[in-house]
Amino acid sequence: MDNHVVIMAGGIGSRLWPASTPELPKQFLDVLGVGKTLIQMTVERFLPICGMDHFWVVTSGHYADIVRSQLPGIPEDHILAEPEPRNTAPCIAYACRKIELKYPDANIVVTPSDALVLETEKFRKTISDALAFTADGKGIVTVGIIPTRPETGYGYICAPGAEEGRICKVSAFKEKPDGTTAKRYLESGNYFWNAGIFVWNVRTINDSLRRFAPQIAGVMDTLVPYFYTPEEDAALKRLFPACDKISIDYAVMEKSDDIHVITGNLGWSDLGSWGSVKTHVASDAEGNSVVGGDVRLFGCTGCMVHLPDVKMAVIDGLEGYIVAEKNGRLLVCRLSEEQRIKDYSAKRE
Repeated sequence: MDNHVVIMAGGIGSRLWPASTPELPKQFLDVLGVGKTLIQMTVERFLPICGMDHFWVVTSGHYADIVRSQLPGIPEDHILAEPEPRNTAPCIAYACRKIELKYPDANIVVTPSDALVLETEKFRKTISDALAFTADGKGIVTVGIIPTRPETGYGYICAPGAEEGRICKVSAFKEKPDGTTAKRYLESGNYFWNAGIFVWNVRTINDSLRRFAPQIAGVMDTLVPYFYTPEEDAALKRLFPACDKISIDYAVMEKSDDIHVITGNLGWSDLGSWGSVKTHVASDAEGNSVVGGDVRLFGCTGCMVHLPDVKMAVIDGLEGYIVAEKNGRLLVCRLSEEQRIKDYSAKRE
């Protein structure tokens, strides 16, 4: 199989402020303090699927140099710099049309750049099985995570009768639910967290975009003659902003009747909040999780402390707080209020 991996790396990760900022968002940070950024960890987990010459990164033009420095093995013309964000459908359309031009038999995985997967061997088996399914067929496969709690921060995939590791038909995609609905989803056993990972062959996705998102496909038709030429950047800046701003979920996934899911308990998290980061950083006896050097806690319980650049910090008497600093920006906030961080940072930037 001619496997390729497309990494979407254009987000700004505003809920992890102040570590994540529009200048350097979370996918380019060592959020967990493990010596690797999230996008580097993403590439690492997919390396058994294909070589570096078959990786592609779609990102903002502002981040292209960061991608080059963190992923030096990716070919220069595989770093696709969007002139402005237009959501995931145009992003995916651009990458997949470029791939098709050089690799008409490509079998593709599209993945976010900023998630965590702990069960890496099981994950690789899941992706390999999905690629085998899509290689010669017209189906699309998504990855569904077996939920462990009634999570309201994720979208869900409904697939009655799904069994771990088995590919089955999707009946519906659901938006982020309220607490009562999330509990019902968990109890039913038919709903899975949507990891935002898609597997398809290049013909399938480009045909699907032409059928369900003809406006975006039309823009790509106009762009194709410029691909791999010195005029590509200028044409992209001129034409790409005309694409409808829409997610691949709305553009294709919810309209096609040939969508499947492969489910698993993969130790997955989107690391979309300080609370989710905390669950993946070791805790002390008092439940405090620390990323940083000389951090001294006294009388603190259940805190998430992220101070990798601070020489020394002394924190006393906090219970259930986030303490994070980056480039002179300091956040001290209750973990219970972390959904407001986006608003807090917007008022102060």
